[in-house]
Parts: sequence; structure tokens; C-alpha cells
Amino acid sequence: MAIPHPVLIDGEWRQATPAGAFDSFDPKSAEATGELYPVSAQEDVETALTAAAEATAAMTAAAVTAVPEFLEAFATRIEARRDELVTMAHRETGLPITPRLTDVELPRTTDQLRQAATAARSGSWRLPTIDTAAGIRSTYRPLGGPVAVFGPNNFPLAFNSIAGGDFAAAIAAGNAVIAKANSSHPGTTRLLAEEAFEATSQVGLPPTTVQMIYRTSHDVGQWLVAHPLLGATGYTGSRAAGLALKFAADRAGKPIYLELSSINPVVILPGAIAERGDEIADEFCTSCLMGAGQFCTKPGLILLIAGKESERFLRAAMERFQGAAVGTLLNAGVKEGMARSVRSLCDAGAELLTGGSVAEGPGYRYENTLLQVSGSQFLRQPERLQEEAFGNESLFVVVDDLDEGIAVAKRFEGNLTGCIYSHSGDADEKRYRALEPILRQRVGRLLNDKMPTGVAVSPAMNHGGPFPATGHPGFTAVGIPASMRRFAMLQCYDNVREHRLPPELHDANPVPDMWRSVDGVWTQKSL
Repeated sequence: MAIPHPVLIDGEWRQATPAGAFDSFDPKSAEATGELYPVSAQEDVETALTAAAEATAAMTAAAVTAVPEFLEAFATRIEARRDELVTMAHRETGLPITPRLTDVELPRTTDQLRQAATAARSGSWRLPTIDTAAGIRSTYRPLGGPVAVFGPNNFPLAFNSIAGGDFAAAIAAGNAVIAKANSSHPGTTRLLAEEAFEATSQVGLPPTTVQMIYRTSHDVGQWLVAHPLLGATGYTGSRAAGLALKFAADRAGKPIYLELSSINPVVILPGAIAERGDEIADEFCTSCLMGAGQFCTKPGLILLIAGKESERFLRAAMERFQGAAVGTLLNAGVKEGMARSVRSLCDAGAELLTGGSVAEGPGYRYENTLLQVSGSQFLRQPERLQEEAFGNESLFVVVDDLDEGIAVAKRFEGNLTGCIYSHSGDADEKRYRALEPILRQRVGRLLNDKMPTGVAVSPAMNHGGPFPATGHPGFTAVGIPASMRRFAMLQCYDNVREHRLPPELHDANPVPDMWRSVDGVWTQKSL
């Protein structure tokens, strides 16, 4: 009988305190890979929490260069192991090695680690603020407890719990991390954890700065996010599981940052279709079916105003969906979820235009699926018709006129993104001006004439939005340095002697390129 892979806790790789085990699967064949991974009991998690709390205290006392050096060393080690990592990620997720994993996702992963290192080294992310007249100074500092990171299934590298954006932000802010691997890519997470662990010793950080377990029971997960030693949690995944964790964390007063579900409405106005309908149909098909639709920013709802242009656009979209290859879904749960969500949308009044069944052949696959519903039917069942189908599916909502379109937009739930396609001149300007203010309040990122798939790692990015896209509309999971401040506390000092203050609050600026607010003016100068 196979022995489960070890977990990384308390500074060593060791066998888990067992509470079960699970297989990993190749989604292209739906067959087990032969790799066995443990389900950790509460004892493992408690050991990791105690060790991580000690590591967080040690990180605060470590040299200010240690954290950025770790992030840079880790990025370099990932690149050195590129071939093995992308091969494992491909095996576990079915995502193509090239261009997706090796040319796009792995470079994105190392880039955001290096961006986090740059931000940590500069220190401007702390927003040091000095009021000389009142004798009050404030700055963002580490939470004083570790961060638990629950990674999603769809990005095995760039959102991985021990290498992705939440991990980079939490470490760069000065916190130790307990990573909970996603069951869709445990082997990829194991390889990344090996390199993160080696990078800690390379730069002299505590060996318990990074720890990793593969899976726990739901009860133990809820116990973890509410634990007194924990600083905060970053979670990306299903709405049901995320809300259960949020309930436990909120009850204990523990911060938790959630990314839950989003259908990312796209409004395509008549003038845009008349001007370049085929081009937009191509963009829509590519965006919706990329990665078999398993992106959190996939366009899952398209709003059209009834007319000949919209009828033509619908036919074009159907033709493209029917002619496109069917992609591989990440796991059996995603395939089952697709079937369940499509049935639910149909039960709520949506008409199936194409697809709607499990695809023939090996592996986890579902037919490329389009549905349609009238504006009036949507308004009768707005909650049910906004159920996220995580995969290669989208729902068209065809409204009678602009007024009905406004009524539909007012019923949109919170989303990560929203987009409006309009005529390049002023043919759609009136419609745009009527719809934009409504959509703007319901999405974290507003786009024009561009499908939403893909999230650039930019300081200006907001990968967040109103509930249920996330648990709080004021934070982003992507975009350094803003994403780092989720995992920090604002510390204020009133009449504290200068030598007792954190270095960034001293009269002399300790880092030449650090920006500080001094008496209301942002400056890099010393007092």
C-alpha cells in the first residue's frame, strides 16, 4: 500500500498525523496518478500554528533584508525547477504546458514574488505617517500571527497557497504562512513547498516561516481560521466553503479575505455589434472557453438589447461554441458542478442554445454551453439566474430595451469585473451613460471594449469586488503593494520616544526611496 507524502510542519518534512488520505487524479484520463496524500488531523494544524507564531515573532526581529531576499531566492529556485513544476502541474490539472504554464503562469508567479520583494524592501507599502505637531506617528506592521492561505484549483502556480499572490503578500508583509494545498494539484504544491523551505535556510529565515499541509476536515479548517494564534486567512474557492470559514473567523474576530464567485457581466451594445460584431464574438468565445472557462474572470453573463444586431451576435457565438474544441476540466467536482449549475439555470427559465451535457470521451469534460433568457424572466429569478457555472458556459440575457437593461443591471450581484462594449463613436454613448453608473457600483474592475479574462499583476489592479465576488469590497487579492496591507495591522504611536519607534517612523528616513507622509506631504526626505 502506498505511503502518503509527508507534510511540511514545524521545520521538517514528516508523516502527517493521519485523519485519512486521498488520491490525486489526471483530469485528462480521470485516472488516479498513484500519488497518495494525507488528510491532517487537528494535531498537525495545532503544531503548525504554534511553530508559525514563533516564526512570525522571529521574522519581526530578523534583518529587514531577509524577507525580500527570501522572495527573490524563492523565485529563482522556482525558475531552476521550471520543467519539473510545469510537468507536474500539467499532469494534475490538464492545463497545457505551453503557452499556459511555462510561458504565462510560471513567469507571472516569479514576477509577483519579485514585485513583493521590491515592495518589502522599499517600505512605502507601510504608509508611514508622521504628524509632528501632535507627536503622533503610524505605520502598517505585521499582524503578529501567521496567515493561513487556502489556494484555488484553477491556478496551480500563480495562485498556489505556497507561491501565489496571497502567499507573496502575506510573507512580504512580514508574516509566516501556513499553506493549505488544493486537492487538485497537491504534487505541484509539494514541489513548490520544497523550494520555499530551502529558500528560508538560504537567507536565514526561521525554517517554520513556511509550512504546508494538504487537506483537513471541514471542522478542522474552521477551527484553524478562528484560532487565537492566527493572524488572518486568505481564501479562494467555492462560495459555500468560503462562507463556512468566514462564519467561523468572524465569530472569533479574525480577519478573512475571500474570493468566492463571479459571473462578470458583459454588456454589448447595439452600436458595437453593428460596427464589429464578428470581432467581438471571437473575443467572447476565446475569453469564455480559455482554460475550459475555469477563470474567476470568465464572462459568464452577456447582456444584449433585442434587435437584429443581437440576433446576429447570438448566431455567431453559437457557431463558434459549436466549432470549438472541448477543454479538460480540473476535476470530477468541477464537471459535476457544471452539470448541476446548467440544470439549475434551465430550471430557472434559461433556454439551452448549445451544449448542456457531459462531453463524450476520456477525462473530465463538459460540452461548450450557451444559454439564453429574456430580461423579464431574469427579473423574475435574478438570484437563481446568477448562479456561477464554473467552466465553459455563459448565459445571454436579452432585454427588450434600455429601460429593461437598466432594471436587469440593478439586480446584478457583486462581481470581480464588468464590461461594456460600445461603438467607437457616439452611437452608444447615451446607453453607456445610463448603464455605467449602475455597473460601476457592482464590480471591482470596470472594463471597456475588452473581455475580462486575465488579471494583470499591476499596482493599479483591483482583483476584488462587492459580495459575493469577495467578502469585502475594499481589498484586492492582486496588485502589490495594496494586496499586502490585507495582512498587516495599522500601528499608531503617540508621544513615543524616537529610539523606541519602528525605523520607518524615525526622523531620518532609513530607506532612500521610501515614501512617507510628513505633516500631510508625501516625501522621501528626512525630517
